[in-house]
Amino acid sequence: MRRKWIGAAALVAAVATLGVGKAALEAAAERQEARQVEVPTFEVDPTWPEPLPNHWVLGSVIGVGVDSRDHVYIIHRRASVDPRTEGGAGQEPPIGECCLPAPPVLVFDQAGNLVDHWGGPGEGYTWPSSNHGLQISPRGNVWIGGNGGGDSHALKFTRDGEFLMQVGEPGQGVDNDSREHFARPAKISFTPGGEEAFVADGYGNRRVAVIDPSSGEFLRYWGAYGNEPKDVDLGPYDPDTPPPNQFRTPVHCAEPSDDGLIYVCDRVNDRIQVFRSDGTFVQEKFIAPETLGDGSVWDIAFSHDPEQEYLYLADGKNMRIYVLDRESLEVLTTFGDGGRQPGQFYAVHSIETDSEGNLYTTETYEGKRVQKFVFQGMGTVEKGSDQGVVWPEGEGGS
Repeated sequence: MRRKWIGAAALVAAVATLGVGKAALEAAAERQEARQVEVPTFEVDPTWPEPLPNHWVLGSVIGVGVDSRDHVYIIHRRASVDPRTEGGAGQEPPIGECCLPAPPVLVFDQAGNLVDHWGGPGEGYTWPSSNHGLQISPRGNVWIGGNGGGDSHALKFTRDGEFLMQVGEPGQGVDNDSREHFARPAKISFTPGGEEAFVADGYGNRRVAVIDPSSGEFLRYWGAYGNEPKDVDLGPYDPDTPPPNQFRTPVHCAEPSDDGLIYVCDRVNDRIQVFRSDGTFVQEKFIAPETLGDGSVWDIAFSHDPEQEYLYLADGKNMRIYVLDRESLEVLTTFGDGGRQPGQFYAVHSIETDSEGNLYTTETYEGKRVQKFVFQGMGTVEKGSDQGVVWPEGEGGS
């Protein structure tokens, strides 16, 4: 009888263990499923754009915009082309057949063909000493800022490069209260209808300035948390101190969403600050908050769905792109890596989307290029995961 009792007890225990094991497996599966999120997915196009003509090479590429035709505009710094290794044909006398700095603004179609080029000094305006940022307004005009000494103005052109307007007088200094000029503005962005322009002002000032893009009239401005902007030396960023109540320089972007919010890149403070269009503070999000030096929050673009559900963030110091839930600012996934191969980054600086959901990125410093990341539809990843280099399937990918 004792043996039968022991056997029955063992059977009951085994059944119970199986039940517990199944429950544990189901719970683990539920936890795993809860960690899965749906995100836009991309593959780099390693053949985009087509090679440039005329032995042209790019310097540091510090702006990208897309117009209503899905033409992609980039702006680069000709002066950053190394005259010894990349500008031999431009020296007098030439020391070789290659190469020459390309014109400042280059325009590509969706296939990567160069379809236009323009830019540089001209009659009636002062070209920035260090051009910085390029954006296409909803009304089809091209706006350019500058972060060099004396760049206290912004320029407006047609998409074919015809000069239209200069806002601000060059050669002015820092003045966060000015309604006449900027101080090294990083980028100019626009409301969906183009009624207002938001200037990340920027490398000298510490504010977002709002202007009328038709007249150039200054409308309002604000600093971090909606405070009055002040030219205060905050010292180096320290992640262990309380968040500062002023922006550090540079204020690198101020991107309006379709629902009336403004997403500001407080680059060196490693944070996104969100405002209503009148400057009322809404929320902030720190990205890679241990990042020192150049900071982690360089530029922002939105997904092309009607709700703009996702926010894309370029991080030039950590060499990656973040995909965030735009409403909560939760990081869902990242992709990219440091390097010079397609899909990698060397100081990714600017980011933009087109009407098909594709992403375009530029690289400054020694990166000196533009890349296209082709939208592959929605996919599922583990929340917070890093996808690494998004190389095309069938071309060495896995």
